[in-house]
Formats: sequence, structure tokens, C-alpha cells
Amino acid sequence: MHMNIGMKRGRKYKLLIISASVLLGVAVLSSLAVKPNGAGTLADLRARYSSGDYAKWPPPHLDSLVDKEIFQDIGVLPKAEHPRYNPYSKEKATLGKTLFFDPRLSSSGQIACASCHNPELGWTDNLTRSFGHDRQTGKRNAMTILNVAHATSLFWDGRAASLEEQVKFPIMDALEMNEILPLAVDKIASIQGYKPLFTKAFGDDSVTTKRIQYAIATYERTINSPATKFDKFINGNSEIYTDQEVRGLHLFRTKARCINCHNTPYFSDNQFHNDGQTLFGSKHEDLGRYYITKEKDDIGKFRTPTLREVARTGPWMHNGHFPSLLDVVEFYDLGNPAPIQRKYLGTPRDSLLPKTSPLLQKLYLDQQEKEALIAFMKTLSTPNRRVTIPALLN
Repeated sequence: MHMNIGMKRGRKYKLLIISASVLLGVAVLSSLAVKPNGAGTLADLRARYSSGDYAKWPPPHLDSLVDKEIFQDIGVLPKAEHPRYNPYSKEKATLGKTLFFDPRLSSSGQIACASCHNPELGWTDNLTRSFGHDRQTGKRNAMTILNVAHATSLFWDGRAASLEEQVKFPIMDALEMNEILPLAVDKIASIQGYKPLFTKAFGDDSVTTKRIQYAIATYERTINSPATKFDKFINGNSEIYTDQEVRGLHLFRTKARCINCHNTPYFSDNQFHNDGQTLFGSKHEDLGRYYITKEKDDIGKFRTPTLREVARTGPWMHNGHFPSLLDVVEFYDLGNPAPIQRKYLGTPRDSLLPKTSPLLQKLYLDQQEKEALIAFMKTLSTPNRRVTIPALLN
């Protein structure tokens, strides 16, 4: 009996020692804050990322499909540049801003560029899909135009190669402004208040399609974010980030694989990928860039959106079907499992079946990692800044 009691006590002591050892080990690991992929301690990552020296950053985990020769890492966004064929002038930007907010470019006189790109809503409209002429709902979510000077093509499908070219599309689109372009030009030309603005911007008061395009594009290139929390952190303000945000930044460039598409200081590779959101066969089916190029390789591909200001520009995806950033992260964590549309195999639509990009893979993120990733992405956004709306000219 006494022996059994002694043995039981011995086991208890052993269990207590083991438990204490486990707790001590957990405490040590916690203090070290070991990072995903064995990258080092949290303190080490904080020091490296906030050093102001990109060479000290841990290497990104890039997929073999990413062209390493042209890859550019994330970083501080450089100053927006204006093209030589349409150089910046304050007078041209002022004219462009006035036109941007003028609903008379539309046939109804009710829809302006700013209707879908509202400065108080992250320069988008925060709607699933935008509405336009006669309250018709469009087919896609409105992309933000913040920092748009850094985009190399415009729209989700890249149909415009420049901001100047982009201007005409919403004016002529039956679901948006629904106006005949020469009529829109004639209406602006008939407004006396525009004459001095055109003269200051272009040397005379002649109103043309090209001048309207150039003025609006010039103004749009001035719509840029101030320095974000991310920018300040990597430029040396090492304490501005929480531990969670540091973890999220590292996950973004490594385990979470976001860096494969959301790279460059613009946080977009400006390329096109099929992320499994074609919704093939449904009423919201959208084949993306294929409609523009007619190339089968482009079926279901959409332009990579910038993640700068991402916390302000929801709902997300080209169809606006994701109401929260957690929805987005969880979708990518699953590897974007687009269902196989077997019912179309052997039918005339067989050749249009989309193929999700192999860049997308299961991530196996745990809940803390998802929360850290979202915390980091929120540091790419800035507080709303009030924009003075120009008076409607007579």
C-alpha cells in the first residue's frame, strides 16, 4: 500500500516536472517568436524589414512561374510620372478635376466619373457591382483609381492601355454614362465656364475629345496615397508596427504566397491571372480578358488589383462577391477551388472551360496567421482625405 502511494506520488512529481518543462519550452519559443519558415526571431524580422535596406530583407518565396528577371519586391511607392505626350500642368489637372466631377458628360446628366470613383469611398463606390445609366447594374466591381498612375493597363480586363484611352470607355458604355462621345464633347463646348479652363490648360478654348481625355487623365495621375504605416515602417520607424503586423508582412512575402502576384511597390504585378472566380455557367459568368483578346489562354483572367488602400475599397474581387478581407484570405487559403464543370465536357462550350492559375495553391494558414496577414494588409491603407468638389460650371 505504502509502496503504491509512493509510486503514485513519484508519477505526479514526474508529470509536474514534465509539465513545467513543456511550459518553459513554450515560454522560450514565445519569447523567441520563431517566425514561419524558420526565418528567425520576431525581433530579427522587425530589425531587417525596418532597416531601410531591402537587401537585408528575408528572400521572398517565389513560385517557379514568376519571372525572377522582372520581379520587383514591394516597397515605397515612387512619385507618379506623367507621360511625355501628356505632361503635367496645374491648369490641365484643374480642368480634368472639373470634368471628372461633371455629370453632364453622361446622357442623363446624372452620372459623373466620380459616381463610381468617389473620393470619400476610397475612390470606388463600395458596391458589389456599380450601377449607372437608368440605375442599371454593371457586370463588375469598380476598381479604385488611387495610385492609378502606376497601372500599366486599365479595367479588370486591361482593355485600355493608358489613362487617356480609358476615359472614353465609361462615357460610351450603355450601362455607365451612355453618351455618344461627340455629343458629350459638344455639351462641354457649349458651357461658357469651361472656355477659360481650356484656354489655361491648352492655349485656346477649343474643346475636343483628345483634350478632355488628356485633362481627366492628368487629374487622375494626381490621385495618390500619402505615406502608409507600411511605408513608414520599412523606412526606419521600427516601432510603428505591432508584432502581429510584422508577422503578417513576413507571411505575405513567404508562406501566404501573396508576393507572387501582389508585388512591386504598387502591390500588383499588373498582369492577368485566373484566380478561380470565372463562375462558369452561372448568371455571373465572366471570362475576363478573353473577351478582349479572344485568346483561350486568357479565359477567366483578370488584372491583379493593387492592395494599396485595400481596407477602404471593398467589397473585393472583380465581381464584388467578398464582403470582408477574411473572406478573401480564406478563399486563397483553400487554393481557390473552382468546381469542375463536368456537364460542359463534350459540348460546344468545352473549349471555354477556364483553368485556374497554378500559382494558386493551398496555404494551410492557421487562424492566427490569417489574422496577422489581414492586420498587415490594413497597414497599406490611409485615413480618408477630404476632396473639395468643384462647382458645376455654367
